[in-house]
Amino acid sequence: MSDKINADKAPKPVGLYPHARKVGNLLFLSGVGPRTAGSDANDSGVPGLKLDHNGNFEAFDFEAQCRSVFDNVRAVLEASGSTWESLVDVTVFLVNMKRDFSTYNQVYAEYFKDVQPCRTTVEINSLPTPIAIELKCIATIDEGA
Repeated sequence: MSDKINADKAPKPVGLYPHARKVGNLLFLSGVGPRTAGSDANDSGVPGLKLDHNGNFEAFDFEAQCRSVFDNVRAVLEASGSTWESLVDVTVFLVNMKRDFSTYNQVYAEYFKDVQPCRTTVEINSLPTPIAIELKCIATIDEGA
């Protein structure tokens, strides 16, 4: 048995999937990006990103995307009855490793100073919305939650 969880304080999924699923005492988060809550697939809502009418970057702040994606992960965890400290595994998808890894690693160190889950970081060609980072996480959850 598993329970589907959707978080009001996280951006809506861009497809037919929940924000997370609880299986036993494990919590599996779907891919979480930096879009702001209330935005959907048709509204970029990406902090630090401004596109022109052709979809080209006018402004790009990768650090803002990092901070937003971490805040969105926290929102999903809390809506699921888990916590930031309960993260055990984080897979990170970057669309441009060379440009963004250093900034990502610096912001990650701030957020994960005391909590050090396992981590894998990979570069991918693109994501389904104009974002530069997405996280896939696994956490533990209290059996009573």
